[in-house]
Amino acid sequence: MSQSIHPSHDGSDTVFSEKYNAHYHSVFGAIEEAIHVFIAAGLFHYHKKGYTSLRIFEMGLGTGLNAFLSYLEANRFNIKIDYQAIESDPVDNKIYDAINYPEQLSRNEKPAFLKLHSSSWGNPHHFNENFTLTKYHNSIENQVIEGNLDLIFYDAFAPTCQAHLWEEPIHKKLYDLLNPGGALVTYCTKGTFRRMLESLGYKIEKLNGPAKKREMMRATKLK
Repeated sequence: MSQSIHPSHDGSDTVFSEKYNAHYHSVFGAIEEAIHVFIAAGLFHYHKKGYTSLRIFEMGLGTGLNAFLSYLEANRFNIKIDYQAIESDPVDNKIYDAINYPEQLSRNEKPAFLKLHSSSWGNPHHFNENFTLTKYHNSIENQVIEGNLDLIFYDAFAPTCQAHLWEEPIHKKLYDLLNPGGALVTYCTKGTFRRMLESLGYKIEKLNGPAKKREMMRATKLK
């Protein structure tokens, strides 16, 4: 699998996958997009609600950006985060060694960023009292995921690249793992996807999107 690093408009790197013919993050701002969609609309949303601990599942560990941001914010706000992530096509070590997220976000935390990638698959890794990571090298269809989730970061490649990841069987599985009041956040607002989530029982909120993207979505499980 061939991957290459490219700068995005906010100065942070994104990665291009030749296999999927797609970027892992927005070319208009990789860090800006991740903070807007997953941290502000997801993690911060629950922090403001008074949550002091969160169990998060990420679909698509990818470059590790969302996990790294969650680690930094767990430490900043003293939130205990149990973070699970799945990835079927891990980025190459030459990519994660070179990508500039630690330089952009926190130079002192580069060892933690590298640990996100180099730590073994399938085992919990305790970074500190606030952050534990368990990552799976598998397809979501075949992976057993721990339940009682508070938040899902759904960051798969777009439906044009991986259509099956945006269809009901996978999302019924995730819905059943989510606590009442928990939510799925994603950059995708495609009508067929939105209506499918509504049919499962989610309450849909369309929120302002990052950079050039007009909208994003937060889907909350009501009961």
